[in-house]
Amino acid sequence: MDDVMRELSRVTLGGRELSDVLGEITGIAARAIPGAEAVSTTLIRDDKPFTAAYTGEMALTADELQYAEDGGPCIDAGRGGVVLRIDDMRSEERWPAYIARVRETEVRSSLSVPLPYQGSWIGALNVYSTQPQAFAGPESLEAGLGAAEAIAVAVANADAHAQLADQARNMRIAMESRAVIEQAKGVLMAQRHCDAEQAFEILRQASQRYNRKLREIAAGIVESTQTPQ
Repeated sequence: MDDVMRELSRVTLGGRELSDVLGEITGIAARAIPGAEAVSTTLIRDDKPFTAAYTGEMALTADELQYAEDGGPCIDAGRGGVVLRIDDMRSEERWPAYIARVRETEVRSSLSVPLPYQGSWIGALNVYSTQPQAFAGPESLEAGLGAAEAIAVAVANADAHAQLADQARNMRIAMESRAVIEQAKGVLMAQRHCDAEQAFEILRQASQRYNRKLREIAAGIVESTQTPQ
């Protein structure tokens, strides 16, 4: 287990697409979790689950059967924050719609571990096997918990970078808006022989009258004074 945690801790998060990071962690989980033959990462955004990364078509097939039924261990683990294990699909009685369909595949057992995130959950790490009771040992759960935590950290890191990018973009837009509004005020002050406060009031009234953003009105005034090249 220590080797698994060291390998997970060496995964680079910064400067990479989230899909690439999740793919690497999912691959590590597939190698590290005892009994694993196929592994997937389900994320839930706006209450809609999707497979963000997987190793082995068996995992993708089982995931998609659960999405189609809107029920199954990967969805319930991801939404409810509980570890769910199926030791044998042939005797499992929970999720009857999903179980009836997955029995037609080669999947015999599975383990779904929730992904913790800011006091809630954002999905699940799902592990599948063609053998019954493949994940009955404590080692499988321990390795799954470690991989799930690494995935949650990667998602949190990606979300933080996205928020910073949004903040930077919003700040740039605000600065650009302020600049063009000041230019438009200058144009109006020169044309109408008014002061800065009066010029801004003219812009504000035009914005309300034409139901357009203030910066759009300002940009139109500035553009009207520019000589065509």
